[in-house]
Amino acid sequence: MTIDDVVKLIEAATKLLGAVIWPLVALFVLVRFGPALREFAATVGEFTLKGGGFEASAKRQQAEAAAALAVAAASRPEAGATPEATANEARAAAEVVAEVVTPRAMRRAAGSTVLWVDDRPSNNVHERRALEALGIRFVLVESTDEALEKLRQHPVDAIISDMGRPPDSQAGYTLLDRLRAIGDRTPFIIYAGSGASEHRAEARRRGAVGCTNRPNELFEMVLSVLGRAA
Repeated sequence: MTIDDVVKLIEAATKLLGAVIWPLVALFVLVRFGPALREFAATVGEFTLKGGGFEASAKRQQAEAAAALAVAAASRPEAGATPEATANEARAAAEVVAEVVTPRAMRRAAGSTVLWVDDRPSNNVHERRALEALGIRFVLVESTDEALEKLRQHPVDAIISDMGRPPDSQAGYTLLDRLRAIGDRTPFIIYAGSGASEHRAEARRRGAVGCTNRPNELFEMVLSVLGRAA
């Protein structure tokens, strides 16, 4: 099955199931298209990592990252997105992996630790799987206070946070402001429901790397900050 076949099937599935049951679409895409997406990602190319006296093929990691990111992209359409737009996001995911997952990026990502703050961590399973395929470890917390406590115990290489966590509708900014106030400069990415330009600008003004609601952009941001930190 080619990637074009996968895209056509995703389009057909979304038209059939409808926007009101997107959680089922996510599961359907994962189960039905996972092997095809992995096969497509594997055609992107194979490269080898060398270091520490061993040589390891990265083909499987690259394919797994592409598959998981494609599922994440197909599972989180923007409000009102057409099936064609959703399918294009899934296609773009594999292209993003092919472009940014280089041997150097994988060396820098492997063994990194990222703190992910979200009161609903199940919403981000596929995004985490895409990054975990490259050797990134995650520490999951559900509140601002818990995040601050974890950071006092152990430093991390980057932080991802959602925006609203009851009762604080701007919990992402609250955490970011508190960290910057104590001099903590850990790279901070906001992964929220809005990718509006004004929200992106506000996040950067407060000291975040950026703000996005797109899995593909999140993937690129994380690899970028880990690369700079290495």
